[in-house]
Amino acid sequence: MRVLAAMSGGVDSAVAAARAVDAGHDVTGVHLALARNPQTYRTGARGCCTLEDSRDARRAADVIGIPFYVWDMADRFHEDVVDDFVAEYAAGRTPNPCLRCNEKIKFAAVLDRAIALGFDAVVTGHHARLGPDGLLRRSVDLAKDQSYVLAVLTRAQLDRSIFPLGDSTKAEVRAEAERRGLGVADKPDSHDICFIADGDTRGFLAGRLGETPGDVVDAETGAVLGSHTGAYAYTVGQRRGLRLERPAADGRPRYVLSITPKTNTVTVGPAEALDVSTVTGVRPVWTGGERPDMPVECEVQLRAHGEAVPATVVVDDASLRAELRRPARGVAAGQAVVAYRPDAGGDIVLGSATIS
Repeated sequence: MRVLAAMSGGVDSAVAAARAVDAGHDVTGVHLALARNPQTYRTGARGCCTLEDSRDARRAADVIGIPFYVWDMADRFHEDVVDDFVAEYAAGRTPNPCLRCNEKIKFAAVLDRAIALGFDAVVTGHHARLGPDGLLRRSVDLAKDQSYVLAVLTRAQLDRSIFPLGDSTKAEVRAEAERRGLGVADKPDSHDICFIADGDTRGFLAGRLGETPGDVVDAETGAVLGSHTGAYAYTVGQRRGLRLERPAADGRPRYVLSITPKTNTVTVGPAEALDVSTVTGVRPVWTGGERPDMPVECEVQLRAHGEAVPATVVVDDASLRAELRRPARGVAAGQAVVAYRPDAGGDIVLGSATIS
């Protein structure tokens, strides 16, 4: 097959491209330029989407011996990922920008362009597996598993995707990169959010949404316990950084229970008030076979690297509802609910939805 290897400049995508060559594919490497001003994005050990990454990707392509190009997708990335990130926080939700980038950029804009140019599939360095049945599964390296952020992909997108790393641990990938002479073998993984250069999400949002003072209110008594300069700076389940001006009446720690943009209020309460037994989501995607017309017994994951919880899931065209067998805490609107079916060959992704 003629395939396009998305090369971020990290070790995973470099080894994935090399394995695609070994598998006999006709491989072309491409680096996505996602920053309108690359100097404002992360550099060094916390890098992603930087000029340094572009150079690392080019050097890796040279070692592998494949053609290499840079595609400028900065405007699309800004509109579909950065602007969406800001808008979601302004609406009181907690988005996952990596999930949105996969959905809108890597497996929509890039895949569409690749197909238009005559490529058959896109290769990435995600730690996930596609079985012979075409179903998406967790990686063997559960600590690095990225099936959660890939669960937004449609059946058609998965059919045009190749994930060569799903059967390897991260340590094995690094060792292979070293054997291949790839200079990124020891390059640290990127962390946090690539488009927030200093890692200060609160400051980033304040710069775009402005300061909007409001109250921090106790859910049980209605008492005002403190104030904030922007409800967007909080997320459900948060305990640190609440800056309460006085303790709650019972003296116990308080956690963010909800954010109400209309009143610019952050509501806090005790830990047990975070317990959730039913989770609903919108914009469902179901890739684990035919969409069921009956409830499905499965497990659901409610945030990246979160614990899987047994649940009964009901899905239709417009929504997905998960009845949890045991309560979960810190469930935030804007994240994904991903349904998995335990399987001897690795947990299978059944479907996903955006938590509403």
